[in-house]
Amino acid sequence: MTLWRRSMIGWLFFCLLIFLTSQCALAIETPEFNLESKSAVLIDAKSGRILYEKNPHQQKPPASITKIMTMLLTMEAIEEGRAQLTDKVPTSEHAAEMGGSQIWLEPGEEMTLKEMLKAIAIVSANDACVAVAEYLYGTEEEFVRAMNEKAEELGMENTYFKNTNGLPITEEGEEANYTTAYDIALMSRELLKYPEVLEYTSTWIDNLRDGESFLRNTNDLVRFYDGADGLKTGYTAEAGFCLSATASQKGMRFIAVVMNAPNSRVRFQETRQLLSYAFNIHQAINIVEKGVEVNQIDVFKGKSEQVTAITAEELTVSVIKGEENEVKKQIWLDQEVVAPIATGDKIGEIIVIKNGEQIGQVDLVAAEEVEEANLFELIILLIKKFISNLINYS
Repeated sequence: MTLWRRSMIGWLFFCLLIFLTSQCALAIETPEFNLESKSAVLIDAKSGRILYEKNPHQQKPPASITKIMTMLLTMEAIEEGRAQLTDKVPTSEHAAEMGGSQIWLEPGEEMTLKEMLKAIAIVSANDACVAVAEYLYGTEEEFVRAMNEKAEELGMENTYFKNTNGLPITEEGEEANYTTAYDIALMSRELLKYPEVLEYTSTWIDNLRDGESFLRNTNDLVRFYDGADGLKTGYTAEAGFCLSATASQKGMRFIAVVMNAPNSRVRFQETRQLLSYAFNIHQAINIVEKGVEVNQIDVFKGKSEQVTAITAEELTVSVIKGEENEVKKQIWLDQEVVAPIATGDKIGEIIVIKNGEQIGQVDLVAAEEVEEANLFELIILLIKKFISNLINYS
């Protein structure tokens, strides 16, 4: 082998070594947290991307974290118009006899649905959970059936609900609530589709009954961690200390779940550690603002021939620092839509991709209403289009 060839091979090997070293330096390895909690999951709330996991699919009792699903079904009922926050919710004898954390509801006592939600979110009131369940579905059993149906819909494959509040089952042979850190992250992310619930989960101190009942949040992070605004604590002797926490900073939001921590101090400390890790290694990239005009879409059978597609919401994604250039934006629009079209109807979407994985999405919606054309108007539009085609063709 000539000296020249040996030199070239050495030079290429050196360049390859430098390249591989730089790639390794940029790579973010999965952290090795020495958690005392038996299982844990950390996810990006917007994309669902998993950043860390420890025994994520290990079935465990969730205690009061169960109430995330209770709040989720309540928010869905409000969205669907089946209930309003001002509704008066009565208390049955069954609801009033709940033990554990409660607001000491008396049989026949009424509170608004908003007050009940506050009690559930802030002080983890078991009696309020049952009262709300009975109000929305007639019986607690029917509400629990809906909880399990929603869990199946969300892909919570290792979850089963027996009651609305996570209280232990005392009857021999009865199966109690169980779930996993991963499944809790799924339902927590779903609950965040209703950001108005954060009004309750982020409240540190409040009251009910005209100040007679004091409420202090069981989630210490909402006071002592920057940007923390939810979601739910849980504790029983069997479940240990559990927490599903979420926080938002600089346009980014993450969810951290810990289960079966040995004490309350550890659950908050380890959740804080997970959230801080996520915020430290990520940065937010603003993709598009709300209400930005993207394109015009042809309308069939409409009084107008086109409708404007705009972004329904602001879209921000979080990426690991140094990987900003790997983010790609894709715009998908319907080729043609059929009238009538209401303002806000979805007619496309913007998808954000990184390394083949979707990390963000926002709907494109109609900026204005387009009414359906009558027969005469439709004929005029067809004639116009025919003449336009002839001119363009010629």
